[in-house]
Amino acid sequence: MHKIVVVSDTHRKDENFYKVIDAETGMDLLIHCGDVEGSEILMQQLCPCEIRIVKGNNDFFGNLPDEQDFEYAGHTFFVTHGHRYLVNMGSSEIRREALSRGADIVIYGHTHKPVALEADGIYVFNPGSLSYPRQEGRKPSYLVLSIDDDGKLSYEIKYLEEF
Repeated sequence: MHKIVVVSDTHRKDENFYKVIDAETGMDLLIHCGDVEGSEILMQQLCPCEIRIVKGNNDFFGNLPDEQDFEYAGHTFFVTHGHRYLVNMGSSEIRREALSRGADIVIYGHTHKPVALEADGIYVFNPGSLSYPRQEGRKPSYLVLSIDDDGKLSYEIKYLEEF
């Protein structure tokens, strides 16, 4: 079993990120969908596993990649912050881009609202924001993906009770 934890839009307010790291033991991969605003080095030092971070629209400094495409546990991932794909208007543009890249999982941030859906044979995920949530109830959120040895994917959006 492979455990992937996905976070986004921490905006240098990292207390909730630390809570997630403490709570989600046994993770194999951590993905951050951007807007870390300079915390990436500390995150890389604290994270007990492989970590992949992409640049968000507020990540002006540093050397983060804009996007990442990679294979992991039998799936093809496309990870981006999402602001270049009109994600505030929905997921159709980012799904088209994922299809063109041959990805079956696309993960993005930017909207600060969690999303988990399957459309056009592609899983589309947004973990929401750990620092400035915008969905109803405004609870900080993140995503946990589990992939079994046969490649079967399961997922859960999790919420932190304390802001």
